[in-house]
Amino acid sequence: MTHFLSPVLASTSIIEVFDRCDTVDKIIVVGLAIFSLIAWTIMFGKYFELKRLRRFNQNFDAHLRDQRALLDLPESFRNKRAIPYADLFADAVESYWRAAAIGKERGEVNPRARLEHAENALQRAVSRQTLRYESSMIFLASIVSGAPFIGLLGTVWGVMEAFSAVATQQTAGIQELAPGVSGAMLATIAGLVVAIPSVFGYNLLLGHTREMVTDLENFASSLADRIELETI
Repeated sequence: MTHFLSPVLASTSIIEVFDRCDTVDKIIVVGLAIFSLIAWTIMFGKYFELKRLRRFNQNFDAHLRDQRALLDLPESFRNKRAIPYADLFADAVESYWRAAAIGKERGEVNPRARLEHAENALQRAVSRQTLRYESSMIFLASIVSGAPFIGLLGTVWGVMEAFSAVATQQTAGIQELAPGVSGAMLATIAGLVVAIPSVFGYNLLLGHTREMVTDLENFASSLADRIELETI
């Protein structure tokens, strides 16, 4: 039996199966192939982006730790907005000195108010950078959850076409069933091929993103502490 099936399976390719599908199943399979390409592009792009940002953050943090005072650092430290940690630092310091200037105009000296302005700026910057980390993740999650359902749609459509062919010709030969069944199975496989790698990639990226958001929050807390020590 095995020797009989081997030549048959070997002679059947995905292209031949695709050619036997009807128009709707072909559209679904092509659409899933496009979604797969998009998903892989997002996963690789996001992975290398997070890796690059983590390296930039670590370098900036190490450079900042070598500085004795933060509030009087030159403006060059605040001109690196592409680095998340540098963006937080710039917002905190600029907000601090903005509050100091307003207080000076009013004849008020309130270090606590300056510190609160810096802390509020840090919270806003953390939220902004978190959105940056999570960009494209929602679309990837949509592909993960939607691909199996699109494949299921193709499966149901192919089975319906197979039964329609049998009902129209009142026969149940393999020639009548083959296009619909081929389309149904190919759509199912296409949906799984898109969803399975995407779900693993999404979970991996989600773990990296959450870890980096935690690091971002810890850096903001540490930065607020250092500014407070310089203020009091």
